[in-house]
Amino acid sequence: MAGSGRDDPLVVGRIVGDVLDPFVRITNLSVSYGARIVSNGCELKPSMVTQQPRVVVGGNDMRTFYTLVMVDPDAPSPSNPNLREYLHWLVTDIPGTTGATFGQEVMCYESPRPTMGIHRLVFVLFQQLGRQTVYAPGWRQNFSTRNFAELYNLGSPVATVYFNCQREAGSGGRRVYP
Repeated sequence: MAGSGRDDPLVVGRIVGDVLDPFVRITNLSVSYGARIVSNGCELKPSMVTQQPRVVVGGNDMRTFYTLVMVDPDAPSPSNPNLREYLHWLVTDIPGTTGATFGQEVMCYESPRPTMGIHRLVFVLFQQLGRQTVYAPGWRQNFSTRNFAELYNLGSPVATVYFNCQREAGSGGRRVYP
């Protein structure tokens, strides 16, 4: 179960808690920017994430559809995340065993450009109840992944992965919380 152990990177990175509740991963999700595969907690600079990533969704049936949400829970800054969560990308109706390019991009990809601190960029995958059952929200700032999932009866996530991003000249690691 994701989020059930202290050594789980989603707990250490406070994805579980700030964005999601604990969940059981039941499908694979692969996200890559060029040759760089996103793994939990890796660091990518803004120049590496200007183009939308390649996303591959697992599953075993193309008749099962998924929604992909990409959010920044640290907007505009980790010390004052008053825009939490900022929605960077939303793709719906992704058939299982395919990728985001086969779905409906309902909120176009907006590349992360953090100006202060280290931001977590989170990809969350939900299984839909059916096709064309999820729609775009009216805004990007103060988006809530939990509320969105509840509104569209998406249930718990089926997969998630996140990376850290800071301005090009930034250095240092994410603060570890007690």
